[in-house]
Amino acid sequence: MKFALCNETYGNWDFNATCDHIAKSGYDGVEIAPFTLKEDPRDITEKEAENFGNQAKSAGLEVVGLHWLLVKPSWLHLTSDDKLLQKDTIHFGQHLARICAAMGGNIMVWGSPNQRNIAPDWDRKDAVKRAAETLSKISETALELGVTIAMEPLAKKETNFLNTAEETINLIEEVSSPACKLHLDVKAMSDESKPISQIILESKDYIAHFHANDPNLRGPGTGDVDYSPIVESLQSIEYDRFVSVEVFDYTPDPETIAKESIEFLKAAFGK
Repeated sequence: MKFALCNETYGNWDFNATCDHIAKSGYDGVEIAPFTLKEDPRDITEKEAENFGNQAKSAGLEVVGLHWLLVKPSWLHLTSDDKLLQKDTIHFGQHLARICAAMGGNIMVWGSPNQRNIAPDWDRKDAVKRAAETLSKISETALELGVTIAMEPLAKKETNFLNTAEETINLIEEVSSPACKLHLDVKAMSDESKPISQIILESKDYIAHFHANDPNLRGPGTGDVDYSPIVESLQSIEYDRFVSVEVFDYTPDPETIAKESIEFLKAAFGK
């Protein structure tokens, strides 16, 4: 098992300083939100992405990949019925796959709840079909580069599309690409009616990546979630990829979040 921390935890810190602190805190990797590197991630060149990857490696970290993919530009959309917007979203997703690979990463966590919502006047089956078409075209590029699109189920209060692992797996099956898999997040799974451990076991053939956190928006171990059955389930399916810490409440500070989260995860996983 390897552990990573998402870089937006550090706010406006310089990327080099962020990587140095993540590594010194005991993590193996860094997961990157593209908008933290440039205001408009479309402007990130593959050469620049390679340089960011080299900075992470110099600090002793692996680049896990990217997440928060559609935060900027915010108008891109997974289920849009606008053909031109769908085309723009495909081109952007392909661009992210290229910069992810250039950094040395191989995972793109597709969350972005607002950029997947199905409008009230859209037919749901048509929206699912459009999402599958968009992801299929992005996956073609990703597959060539060794990058996996990891689709993330999110809570009902965040979005009305892909709220459970089961629903997300159905979309993954529709995409039908080796480059399109499943991402699971503890905070998001806490919204499901099934126990988290059961979701993990039922999804074992699809899981490509995992986020550790808590419904209180803070790091793992800071709330009411019992991690014992989560750890047991991940170990039972022989999950040996990254577990990344993603928080949404950045208090009290990145240093404390990094320290407390890695200490909890290493104890939980017996590392």
